Amino acid sequence: MKAQTEHYEQVALFQWAAMSLQAYPELDLMYAIPNAARRSPRQGAWMKAEGMRAGVPDVHLPVARGPYIGLWIELKAGKNKPTPEQKTRMAVLSEAGHRCEVCYSWDAARSVIEEYLNAG
Repeated sequence: MKAQTEHYEQVALFQWAAMSLQAYPELDLMYAIPNAARRSPRQGAWMKAEGMRAGVPDVHLPVARGPYIGLWIELKAGKNKPTPEQKTRMAVLSEAGHRCEVCYSWDAARSVIEEYLNAG
């Protein structure tokens, strides 16, 4: 149920982004990372061989603003917390100049994105 809730939050975020392209054309560059999808062991090995990595945040906006070279968002639901791999990956991304946020709803992610884009 938790993953399903996160799915719907992410769907809502991308629906908002599609409706907000006139105000924020940069949103056309935003994309999702499908790391959390359930896969068979064979599919998992296939995707890992292609470069899939544990801990990569759910959403990436590859647009520079202020001191940051991009924005990464990890969407969570309920009491769900980032995994150790996600914390490590976000720390490395932050160290490399990216802004990383954990958001607990599509609306919280929307607020972060708008604030980020308006900072430029």
